Amino acid sequence: MEDNVETGKKRTSSVLDVEKVEENKKFGSRLLKDESEVFSYNAWDHVDWDEEQEKSAKEKVSAQLENPVPLEEQEQYYKNPADYWNKFYEKNENRFFKNRNWLKIEFPELFDTSKVDAGRKRVFEIGCGAGNTMYPLLEQNKNAELFVYAADYSKTAVDVVVGNKNYNPKRSLAFVWDLSSPNIPEEIEAESLDIVVLIFVMSALAPEQWEQAVKNIYRMLKPGGLVLFRDYGRYDLAQLRFKKNRLLKENFYIRGDGTRVYFFTSEEIAKIFKQDNLFRIEQNAVDRRLIVNRQRKLKMYRVWLQGKFRKI
Repeated sequence: MEDNVETGKKRTSSVLDVEKVEENKKFGSRLLKDESEVFSYNAWDHVDWDEEQEKSAKEKVSAQLENPVPLEEQEQYYKNPADYWNKFYEKNENRFFKNRNWLKIEFPELFDTSKVDAGRKRVFEIGCGAGNTMYPLLEQNKNAELFVYAADYSKTAVDVVVGNKNYNPKRSLAFVWDLSSPNIPEEIEAESLDIVVLIFVMSALAPEQWEQAVKNIYRMLKPGGLVLFRDYGRYDLAQLRFKKNRLLKENFYIRGDGTRVYFFTSEEIAKIFKQDNLFRIEQNAVDRRLIVNRQRKLKMYRVWLQGKFRKI
């Protein structure tokens, strides 16, 4: 589930490559240089944590480890996680659609497929939810040879996508599929995709499912195909807010509605996609933002991870 708190409109990329932190600070970023100005804007980019914040975050996570979900209750969250996502979308329907304005800034490669002279392109949005990537891409598409696939393991989510007045089967296809399945979907041929979009998806899988998920993505992509990735980072506000009896295993939680979420480190993401020499890492970045509630004088620290991985 994607938290709707990435406020403060982006004008430039707000991510920093983990290996090139200083040289990757983009011109135009809003940097907090004077703490007295913190409530002057809604958001600040590239906010570094001090030792006290880091210590506080670790203490909160340690407390969560001491109060996990009771063992007798854990099995239900592993047995059929799609049930919880179905209930989520039944409740929220298409109200959960978000206009991801940041997509064009962070993933220009995605929108290059929609240019009039781009040629035959195939894009797959995995974990499509309400079609939060598919529809913005198709709405501005000028490429007659672009086709977009969308899948979610929630049937209710797929029904929302198909029920959208803008759904056009000549330009797109939405279907139910679990990324951790032992096989790729029958709707997609092996080595046929140019781009796979993976936004707030891997975090919904259990850690033991990551290896199969990456192998499936690899099988579907053309040689040289690209994965566009964004997900939750370790010690993000959403992780630190969890109270007792929400932790399934280390850094893996259940929300109040029963859906699951994992909080990654950049090192974990690199290891996942470099397994068996399947992908070359073109970007492995962290997006640390300070979101400010100026009226209530609240500071909220967000941590997202972003990556671009090229099939070898």
